[in-house]
Amino acid sequence: MQKSIFNALQVFLLCILFMACTSSKKSTLTEKNVSRKEPIVLINNYTYLLLQPANNPKYGYDPAYSIDVGGVNKSMGPDNQRRFLNALLGPNGETVKYHRAGSCCAFKTPNGFDGVGLMDRYRIYWDGSKDTLTLYINMYDEGDLFIPAGLKARKLY
Repeated sequence: MQKSIFNALQVFLLCILFMACTSSKKSTLTEKNVSRKEPIVLINNYTYLLLQPANNPKYGYDPAYSIDVGGVNKSMGPDNQRRFLNALLGPNGETVKYHRAGSCCAFKTPNGFDGVGLMDRYRIYWDGSKDTLTLYINMYDEGDLFIPAGLKARKLY
């Protein structure tokens, strides 16, 4: 009897945790359906070559306009996230530093666990910056990669 109550309590707590993780500014899960049109080019094994600035100022700064690096299905998701972040420079060419600030913002994706993925939030900053910026990166789906507004990208030397 005690074991069944304990199991029921575990299931209940997992449901609450899942609901908390899936809640975000949006009340429902949105579906990501993005594919990459342009091939990815690397400066080196740790850095993407980013050539185009984002047309949308929300790109990367809003979970609905995430940076879709993909790679989770090949166990390369975190590596792809770092490749993207390593490609960024501050507004005056400063070296960007970053740290992962957790996951949020559940969304539907065929590449996630049981059809659900979570965005990773990264806080970025550079010497002389007054505050940190938050970027939302999706390692489940692939999309074309752009330079977020207000930032620059490393050049191919």
